[in-house]
Amino acid sequence: MNHHRICQLKEAQESSVDPQALQQLVAFLAPFLPYLLKAGETAAEEAGKNLGTEGWNWAKALWQKLQPKIAGKAAAQEAAEDVAKTPNDPDAQATFRQQLKKLLADDPTLAAELTSLLGQIRPAGVNVIASGNRSVAIGGNVSGSTIITGDQNQK
Repeated sequence: MNHHRICQLKEAQESSVDPQALQQLVAFLAPFLPYLLKAGETAAEEAGKNLGTEGWNWAKALWQKLQPKIAGKAAAQEAAEDVAKTPNDPDAQATFRQQLKKLLADDPTLAAELTSLLGQIRPAGVNVIASGNRSVAIGGNVSGSTIITGDQNQK
């Protein structure tokens, strides 16, 4: 098999990871990552629960599945640590999302498990919270929508 064909197969495999699911996964985990990376420490458990017990439990369930894969890849671990340091940094989140995309492309079973868990979170009543000036929180699908924020927005 030639190199070009291998690259095409790899791209097709990577594109099979749902970009919206990746976005939701990173957005959901971001505020919990500082505490998830310190798992086992009592203070981290308590702080994580302060973000909401139900959300914390879902975050731990997702992280339990992801953590072994992330720990096995230095770039993914570094990306997770960067999001933990600055959870609202869109660049850190994008880098983490890219690393997750690569990991999940190599493990379709894990991708399916995480997508299933994400699907269970919404009906469980876990809310998405927008934090920061002009932030937007999306708890569903807004594909194809235009979202406008800012002080200069006029009708």
